[in-house]
Amino acid sequence: MNRQIERTEAEPSHGSELQTAEFSRILLIKPSALGDVVHTIPVLVKLRARYPRARIDWLITPENAEVVRHHPALSNVVLFARREFSKPGQRWRAMLGFFDLLKQIRRAKYDLVVDMHGQVRSALFALISGARVRIGFDRPIKFSRTISAEHDLKNVPSHGWRGAREGSWIAYTHRIPIPTLDVHAIDRYLWVGSLLGFDDQPPDLAIYLSPETIRNVDRLLEEHGVPTRKPLVVLVPGTIWETKHWTIEGFAGVAREFLREGFAVALAGTKRDEARCQQIAAAAPGTCDLCGKTTPADLAGLIRRAEVTVTNDSGSMHVAASLGKPMVSVFGPTNPVHIGPYQRPESVVRVDLPCSPCNYRRLSQCPFDHACMKQVTSEMAVERARKILAAAKL
Repeated sequence: MNRQIERTEAEPSHGSELQTAEFSRILLIKPSALGDVVHTIPVLVKLRARYPRARIDWLITPENAEVVRHHPALSNVVLFARREFSKPGQRWRAMLGFFDLLKQIRRAKYDLVVDMHGQVRSALFALISGARVRIGFDRPIKFSRTISAEHDLKNVPSHGWRGAREGSWIAYTHRIPIPTLDVHAIDRYLWVGSLLGFDDQPPDLAIYLSPETIRNVDRLLEEHGVPTRKPLVVLVPGTIWETKHWTIEGFAGVAREFLREGFAVALAGTKRDEARCQQIAAAAPGTCDLCGKTTPADLAGLIRRAEVTVTNDSGSMHVAASLGKPMVSVFGPTNPVHIGPYQRPESVVRVDLPCSPCNYRRLSQCPFDHACMKQVTSEMAVERARKILAAAKL
């Protein structure tokens, strides 16, 4: 590496010199969540195209690792067991594991770290690596009103992503400029290419699943009475924000309609979503409830197997987009321009209300009784799914 890059800079640069530099040991940091991990896959692909002989590792949580582990562009996963800190009686063991992880990162002698997470913890990993070049997003910028002609959702959100958080930008030797917030997350992540000299090929979102994952999914469905050849619809009703939840009756109505048409219908989600899935299954007898029984990789396998997936604004939506599978996603408080299914506007179902999107996270914050979600009917979602399925067969 040339001397200009190796020197420590008092003020991080935007680094045009990096476009011709070579790196041999690269660490990509994006531990979670599932949708954010999927959004980072195009960065991995571009890194591999730019540095074909480099070792490229990905620091990621164990629960998300199987989603990327088998990607041909990746050399290795570096596991960050973040959830161990929340287990009762495991705090000391988790701390020991964390220090072992820091030692592992230090020993790897990375010469380039790309931090797509942008929090103090990920910045610590970048610093501990000792890499001479550490790249992450710049400090937060002010929100501004949407101005692009094609982006007609003109709200000014009160919060949301607007740059590196918690002072993490201090850890970077080179910062990714943030010219606007009016862009999809995948395109925003790929701004790192202006520093590193990425090619101009379209983003590659492909997910590679192991044969074992595919077999696990087939076996799980068989055990719940869904034979391999039966057409499948997957419903994923869970999400972290209360306000992003579509109604129980909305999902149940979709399930009943597809069951009448001869499809198998499976519910999927995490342990956190079990109560919602149980209510939907009770309202749509014959639905197969797999909630809490799948890993993120298994979820991807289910979506790969399905004819169509119906969900909220959630990680499963991004998985479906990456797999190129038909999908319908109900949007209300969040902006599909920024975080919707990438280049799949036809998959978004929403009602055009003056208050939506709003970015309220809790139902108690909504002054309009969750109107943006309650006004989306199961008939609207089913009609959109049928159109998408018909187009896929052309």
